[in-house]
Amino acid sequence: MLALYLILSALIGYLFGSISISVLVSKFAFHDDVRSHGSGNAGATNMARVYGAKGGLIVLLGDFLKAIVAATIVLLITEPAYDEIALMTTGIACVLGHAFPVFFKFKGGKGVTVGAAVALLIDWKALVFIVAVFIVVFAITRIVSISSILGATGLTVITLIMYTLNLCGVGYGYFANFTPERLVLAIVASIIVICLHKPNIERLVAGTEKKFSFKKKEKSGDAK
Repeated sequence: MLALYLILSALIGYLFGSISISVLVSKFAFHDDVRSHGSGNAGATNMARVYGAKGGLIVLLGDFLKAIVAATIVLLITEPAYDEIALMTTGIACVLGHAFPVFFKFKGGKGVTVGAAVALLIDWKALVFIVAVFIVVFAITRIVSISSILGATGLTVITLIMYTLNLCGVGYGYFANFTPERLVLAIVASIIVICLHKPNIERLVAGTEKKFSFKKKEKSGDAK
């Protein structure tokens, strides 16, 4: 039975992750393909750079919700005894589907928004922490990529800390959601997101990474 739930979780997570909201919005709303402009990335940041804040916000919400919907479906069909491992599998598969969507020639986004949804699936406290990290770093640097990378790193850090607190019995169950499976989910999701930012890391090291701005829409270049 466990094998069946793992297969279903992976399939549902990957297929929902493969629904590239940015590609669909750019195609039907702008009769274009966001991947042909800016960084070539099918994510909310490139969508905002190319088509403006409204397009970016729609993609942000869509990418976040698809992971939540996938996890909800999985938890509804899974026996309670397998909830944790099913949730872990769904989250990882959703991030991979977003990055390598089967419906769009395996050319997707970098998993940041889906990673934020994964943080909520782990626990709302993890989401609050990584959003705070992102906002603070972005306010200082105005660079989305470094904010995203440190946010992803923060997901592993905060989950590990709270998992340890739960393991030690601190908080009288306040950290009960931080299970071994959710720790694995946090680590794997963080690694995937960071690895997908390899070109950005190279530009950050070279000092050529662009700062984010809504002042003009981009149709070319190497923005995040």
